[in-house]
Amino acid sequence: METAARSRAWRAILVLCGLVLFGSAAELRAGTLLSPGAGALVRKSAEPFGVFAFAISSGNLQQKWSALKSRLDDDMVQLALCDGDRDNCASPAALKLLAIVDQARIRDGRARLGETNRAINLAIHAAHDGSDDVWSSPLATFARGAGDCEDYAIAKMAALRLAGVAAEDLRIVVVRDVRAGEDHAIAAAKLDGRWLMLDNRRMAMVEDDAARSYQPLFVLYQSAVMKYVDEPARLSMASAEAH
Repeated sequence: METAARSRAWRAILVLCGLVLFGSAAELRAGTLLSPGAGALVRKSAEPFGVFAFAISSGNLQQKWSALKSRLDDDMVQLALCDGDRDNCASPAALKLLAIVDQARIRDGRARLGETNRAINLAIHAAHDGSDDVWSSPLATFARGAGDCEDYAIAKMAALRLAGVAAEDLRIVVVRDVRAGEDHAIAAAKLDGRWLMLDNRRMAMVEDDAARSYQPLFVLYQSAVMKYVDEPARLSMASAEAH
């Protein structure tokens, strides 16, 4: 009993300190962002845009992200199987995505990220889901050959994981494009302690602090959805615009 109580106490301390571990990846839709629900502060540290974020346990975005977990997991299994036996791979979509992964694997660092960003931007045609609000898995997106901004971001995350980038160095960030007046989703990858934005709207990557027209709203890390703290986000963007 004493051991169990001590274990529970340590878990509570870890949560309060913001040392939260998350599970496997899922998918995103950035079109309709509803109330995030209850949250718990996780950390200021290394999230893109350097702003405090809260882990949320309910709300539309969290539900949609969690609902896509099994489809993404299935895709990653199929991609791994096809990666090991290209001749017997029955999925043209998997082979097309793996061809991009192959090119990324022979590069290192920024070149690996840039190759993935450019190749997926060119492989997918921009198409809106309309009112259906569909979150597509990577293989569904490549089979269709088209997708929304979040579909690009999800495919980039999957490709980079297969190319050897660690899961903890990858995020999907939902932002408010202040200039365009709309919400947008981008993949983010950490390299040498800095976050690079892999955006379907541009071939060149930029660091998060250079993306001055983007106000961060949510960040997705594996199975977790985190909401940026409103006031620091506004202050951060105002500071960036002033420079």
